[in-house]
Amino acid sequence: MIANILNTFRNSFKIPELRERILFTFGVLAICRFIAIIPIPGLDGGALSSFLKESAANADGSGNILGLVNVFTGGAMGRCALGALGIMPYITATIIIQLLSAVVPQLSKLAREEGGRVKIMQYGRFLSVILCIGQGTAMSLGWLNPGNVLSGFTGDLVLIDNKAYYVFQTVLFLTTGTMLLMWLGEQITERGIGNGVSLVITIGIIAELPVAGAQLKQMFFPTSGESNYSWPDAVMLIALLIAVVVAVIAVTQAVRKVPVQYAARNVGRKTIPGGSSYMPLRVNHAGVMPIIFAQAILMFPEQLFRMLGSIDGLSLFLDLASALQRGSLLYLFSYAAMILFFSYFWVSTQFNEIQISDDLKKNGGYIP
Repeated sequence: MIANILNTFRNSFKIPELRERILFTFGVLAICRFIAIIPIPGLDGGALSSFLKESAANADGSGNILGLVNVFTGGAMGRCALGALGIMPYITATIIIQLLSAVVPQLSKLAREEGGRVKIMQYGRFLSVILCIGQGTAMSLGWLNPGNVLSGFTGDLVLIDNKAYYVFQTVLFLTTGTMLLMWLGEQITERGIGNGVSLVITIGIIAELPVAGAQLKQMFFPTSGESNYSWPDAVMLIALLIAVVVAVIAVTQAVRKVPVQYAARNVGRKTIPGGSSYMPLRVNHAGVMPIIFAQAILMFPEQLFRMLGSIDGLSLFLDLASALQRGSLLYLFSYAAMILFFSYFWVSTQFNEIQISDDLKKNGGYIP
């Protein structure tokens, strides 16, 4: 099996156009990694990175949400880099536009018109800028007072005395970084191998795998003291990993084949004979998008509530932040509910049964 995969990968470079697309994709992804490494001027990214590593090593839960955000941004958050916001504002804007397209008649009509999709994508880009400014402002204020967001963090991250200038500069850099990532993702979709936004997120997660590997090693072989895990735990962990990967692939690849019969028809002077085929209905038509949507929405409420709770007289928000902490019952319930909702919503918007029936009718097809 591995030999077949290697042969397929090797043969793909023998096709000139495909080779150019693959090399172009690799080059763009390399630029994305540079965006996740270049620090924003005036910020001490090393201090935040060290704190997140210590929190992960101690497994004390501090900075838990920021650690998750750091993974989705490919480590850019922990470095206070240009791509610290990642591409999540663009995904969030896409979610909002998709929701509005389903409930606002004007947008729904525009989506069906010629060139309407292009205009809707433009609306999504404008909304992405607005979200970048809002989230960038919140992030810059969080870096300005890191102790309010990260329990146990002492010290300063901001090296600029003029706070107003610092906020303006940081928001500008963060917005520029996210829009550049968005543009690079679209370039991969158009000129690369496709699925640009997903690849930008994937390369960021892959870049953090060595850190996860080091944490896994620390679990079984700690630098000090004895480990709480033994070799049966390691075997169960590997078995669970394999089982989850196999189950995900099985559900992703599974289809329901609906038989379709085509009648003979005349097209111009040609007679196209009838035949039988099938319509593949994917079991998991939405793919991983509902999970990404749910992660994007649940990623920031805890930080926002914790920041509001630091204000005198608003201690109620601290309780809300604790209730929405990753791993809590409310978080898990909200996460599952959002995945179910976005799965239904994504399929209802992407799988248009009326359009499919019209296409079958035009081609002389019917389901027996």
